[in-house]
Amino acid sequence: MNDLPRIQALRCFITVAREGTVSRAATLLHLTQPAVSLQLKGLEESTGLQLFNRTPGGFTLTEAGAALLPLAHRTVSASADFRTAADSLRESLRATLRVGTILDPESIRLGPFVRSLATSSKKTEVFLRYGFSDDVLAQIGKGELDVGYYIDATPPECLASGMLPERTIDDGKFQLTALMRYDYRVIAPREWSDRVLGKDWADLTDLPWIATPHASAHRRLIDDVFRPMGSLPKRIAFAEQEDAMIEFVEAGNGLSLARDCVLDRITRKRNFVIADKVALTCDLSFACLTSRRREPIISQAFSAMQAVWELKPGDAAPAPIEAARSRKSARR
Repeated sequence: MNDLPRIQALRCFITVAREGTVSRAATLLHLTQPAVSLQLKGLEESTGLQLFNRTPGGFTLTEAGAALLPLAHRTVSASADFRTAADSLRESLRATLRVGTILDPESIRLGPFVRSLATSSKKTEVFLRYGFSDDVLAQIGKGELDVGYYIDATPPECLASGMLPERTIDDGKFQLTALMRYDYRVIAPREWSDRVLGKDWADLTDLPWIATPHASAHRRLIDDVFRPMGSLPKRIAFAEQEDAMIEFVEAGNGLSLARDCVLDRITRKRNFVIADKVALTCDLSFACLTSRRREPIISQAFSAMQAVWELKPGDAAPAPIEAARSRKSARR
């Protein structure tokens, strides 16, 4: 016997033995009759044994053929088991992506992004970790996350152009691609109208503000406004939820930032006013370490995110998603 028989030859041997004719075996195997006959001939030559008696009524097994048939069954079955195990191992070794998320899933299009990766040819497995904007960036920097969402004030040069280019922050350490641009507005209790309408940031320094976590974009954005003026705002009534922040404002506790897209969805009677002279324009971005931007899994994630947001190089900022108002987290 020369080389081990091919699996295809063994399948032909098994099928002809069961069906009794080459024609029926060829039909079941989706092969031509000459192809099946050639496989049988090659198998007999490689084993040095006659496996079938050829008769006018069809094929019957010889004594040697009958002895080898059970082994042929086991070999084909083992081949199928091998392929199944290999497929399972490949699935277990498929790429994983650790993503830091903020805000509510709908407004950042998280579902379509995860679905895009999960159904791609590479079938990336996505692990999500919810947190605040600055925490997400810190964890990317420490290698605990691969990519994540991040909010910061739109740079003046981007604000002037209205475009959403990729850019770096923190001395080039992090690479961002902007997904959406929106305004944070300052809201105040309705009875404070005369204290906020027509007022600049300097006029709001001494008013109390709703406190948010240290790692939130809210706190960073406000601190970046007031720090150059020599003081930080007085903070009261700590809140993490965007709904809670609005409720605290309406209860007369203090000022807060709120996304314009969230305020636009409020259809009930509002018990707050929106400051008309101040606003903060921000970018919702997708971030990674600049040093990892060209890694295959990171590039795939950025491409998927840009496709979900229908972004192309040089695109202008898309409008925020207008979704039914639900519980919106201040984890940003």
